[in-house]
Amino acid sequence: MKKHLLTTSAIALGVAAAAPASAQEWNLDWGGFMSQHVAFADVTDNTAVNDFDGVVFHSSTEIHFTPSITLDNGLTFGINVQFEGENGGGGADGIDETYMIISGDTLGRIEVGSENSAGYKSMVAAPGVTSMYINSPSISAFIPLSNALPWQFRQAGVSAYTEVGGNNDVDRISYYTPDFNGLTLGISYARNNGGNAVGSHNNNTVATLEDIWDIGAYYSQTFGTTSVTIGARYGIADAVAAGASDPETWGIGAQLGFGDFTVGAHYAENDQGSTPFAAGQVDQQSWSIGATYDAPGAWSFEALAFMGEYDIAAGDQEYNAYRIGASRDLGPGVDWDIYAIYAEADDKATAGTEVKGTVIGTAINLSF
Repeated sequence: MKKHLLTTSAIALGVAAAAPASAQEWNLDWGGFMSQHVAFADVTDNTAVNDFDGVVFHSSTEIHFTPSITLDNGLTFGINVQFEGENGGGGADGIDETYMIISGDTLGRIEVGSENSAGYKSMVAAPGVTSMYINSPSISAFIPLSNALPWQFRQAGVSAYTEVGGNNDVDRISYYTPDFNGLTLGISYARNNGGNAVGSHNNNTVATLEDIWDIGAYYSQTFGTTSVTIGARYGIADAVAAGASDPETWGIGAQLGFGDFTVGAHYAENDQGSTPFAAGQVDQQSWSIGATYDAPGAWSFEALAFMGEYDIAAGDQEYNAYRIGASRDLGPGVDWDIYAIYAEADDKATAGTEVKGTVIGTAINLSF
């Protein structure tokens, strides 16, 4: 089986030069989303003199270009380029992910380029219906939680969706198996975490991690009115610095649906080792739990919580957040959200470092 998969992958990578001309034309598809939030925030920040109280705003926008073509041999070749709509969201050029996709019914899917790992894309966490996320750094747009915590991106203290050492969208190759009765397996390899700028992504001297491996498993199936979704991931990399520990990440999550109700939870860890691979990196873990209700008509409701913890020598640092909300479907690709969030961050080892706040907000979400 392994030999067959390797042979099939090699054929897929070489087919652009070897396959005959196809009668099919390129599907020049594109889409994207915009979320505009307006809220009222009541914030207490003991770490600095900051004024976040009052009416606050947040915008999240992306445009996705996803052209593809299916050849006569059944293989589909595609491109995914994502433009950030916010200032600096994707770096100096505003581009976020950019990668190639090669897929087929028996091949599965290959992704090559700047994208998150198979482990990251396999994870599952508590369900929700509104778009001001507490299972990510998004809520820091309204409450400056990073003033009290490391707030390390793509790591367990702030999200279920982790990467090894927090690497994000680095150049990598990923393979996903075909769907086997709801089960998909994935594996990814990245040379390092040096970034994607010219001269850095193939240069290990500017990286803190090398040979980043990730595996993921995702299962989703429906049995009558009951649905089951399970995701799990594991990742590891080699630390560049002499004597530094090799970091790992792992997580597992699930959602169960019963008619119009869905409940779910996750647990995840980033383990940096006894000697961290980079300054400031700490072991961290998190869990989430939540439920949603898809009411008759256009409304859906939610209640969920996220708990993150950072392990430092002097004591624990904690991030806790709670959200209730509702979303109304206004039409194709148009949703209206209302929500209330309470979030707090506290460095237990240092007095006077607590940051907390309450946010009551609304958002319009457009997707196309």
